[in-house]
Amino acid sequence: MSRKHEEEEHENHERWAVSYADMMTVLLALFIVLYAISVVDKTKFEELRQSLAIGFGKEAPSVIEGSNGTLTGLDSFQVAPDFTGVAHSGSDGNTDSSASANSDTQLTQDQLDYLKAAAEYEDLNTIQQSLEQTLTDQGLAADVTFQIDERGLIIGLVGSNVFFAPDDAEMTDIARRVVDTLAGPLAAQPRQLSVEGHANVIPSSHYATNWELSSDRAVQVLRRFVEANGLPPDRISATGFGDSRPVADGMSDEALAANRRVDIVVESAASEEIRAMLPDIAKAIEDGTVTHESLQAQLAALRVEGMGDL
Repeated sequence: MSRKHEEEEHENHERWAVSYADMMTVLLALFIVLYAISVVDKTKFEELRQSLAIGFGKEAPSVIEGSNGTLTGLDSFQVAPDFTGVAHSGSDGNTDSSASANSDTQLTQDQLDYLKAAAEYEDLNTIQQSLEQTLTDQGLAADVTFQIDERGLIIGLVGSNVFFAPDDAEMTDIARRVVDTLAGPLAAQPRQLSVEGHANVIPSSHYATNWELSSDRAVQVLRRFVEANGLPPDRISATGFGDSRPVADGMSDEALAANRRVDIVVESAASEEIRAMLPDIAKAIEDGTVTHESLQAQLAALRVEGMGDL
């Protein structure tokens, strides 16, 4: 009886499809993960974008089709940038993959400069509020003026014969009271101080020129800060400008008194570009276009996003 011929088992040529399917599944999962971590949270972004616009006193921003102009300053926030990419930027200039993917939506240099100027303005304004409160407590607030410009916070000792008599550098009693009152808060902050003396156009009879008169007034104020109140001498300087920088025109008694003054400058340590923006911010505050609250809220929003202190 013949033995039954056993057929050889055929090789399964379709086993590769299983491995291929497994590989494609892994790749699909990888791309889903990559996509998920690169997508901006649109809801969060939209809320931040609108809060920034409202913070600057503008309506909720909208993208205008066809617009390709360069926006600077406050107007640059009509089209809000994506702060997420900026938040992931390292201090050494490196960025992660999310920041690289969104590099076209990072803050422009003009926007960054404006935000730094806003932070500098708010710091100076905090110092001003502290000084105003101290002067108010002593009943001296009406005798001092404040202004923020490209130099920093300007504290003006101006008024009639309140601080200096005509053609004289001797400080009056009220001038000494004001300087003594300002000394504490000014010593508590770390910025440099500059005392600037000024004179009106009437030639001095006690000094060779008004340059000497104005310089002597500045030095008298400086000495009061240092010798009577212990302000560190390496943090303060004195300069005389003669009658070269009047704040009032004409020869009226009011104009002559206004120009017979000393300014105490709490200096800004920001760059020249940043300091140049301070007068514009001050004017926007004065006009009501922007408020202190909106600036603080806007800066706080950026800190929440991870940008930290500007």
